[in-house]
Amino acid sequence: MADGSSFKPSSDEKSLLRRIGQGETERFAELIGRYQQHVTRIVGRRVPADHVKEVVHDVFVRAYFSLAHFSESVGFDHWLAGIAVRTCYDFWRARKRKEVPVSGLADEHHRWIEQMLVAQSDDEFRDQVRKREAVEVLEWALKQLSPENRAVLTLVHLEGRSVREAAQLLGWSVVNVKVRAHRARQVVRKLLADT
Repeated sequence: MADGSSFKPSSDEKSLLRRIGQGETERFAELIGRYQQHVTRIVGRRVPADHVKEVVHDVFVRAYFSLAHFSESVGFDHWLAGIAVRTCYDFWRARKRKEVPVSGLADEHHRWIEQMLVAQSDDEFRDQVRKREAVEVLEWALKQLSPENRAVLTLVHLEGRSVREAAQLLGWSVVNVKVRAHRARQVVRKLLADT
């Protein structure tokens, strides 16, 4: 189980996770005991030996605070391995960010930084304006559609749901959703071309 080979949590794990979720937080120590070696192996291959203990601790802290997001569709060991890998990644990102005092820079460097910040601020403002305009145009176009076409377009193209999911949610056939999605895209293209 802790070897990374399980696909779904065992009934014992489910029970333990449920009990922790219901407030028996001291039971989390059991999970640490079960998976300490698993996490230590992952972390030990990714960070210097003198930091393994600290990073392993961080992994379990993150796991504890993320338990509400655990999906029983994967094994707990797999889920925990993902947290371990991301924690190691964050460890290296934090170490790479060595602070250099700004006072050590020359005047021309300060001017360059100020120019970059102003340019970045202008670019961000323009991006925000473009995004807001795009949202307004999209909202206008959606209002022009029939409720059926709007529902299909929203589910499939804006929310990224599969055609099958949209069909189930709407209670329609898959073919009907495909046809309506295609027609809705054509209507929106025509509306945008005519503006």
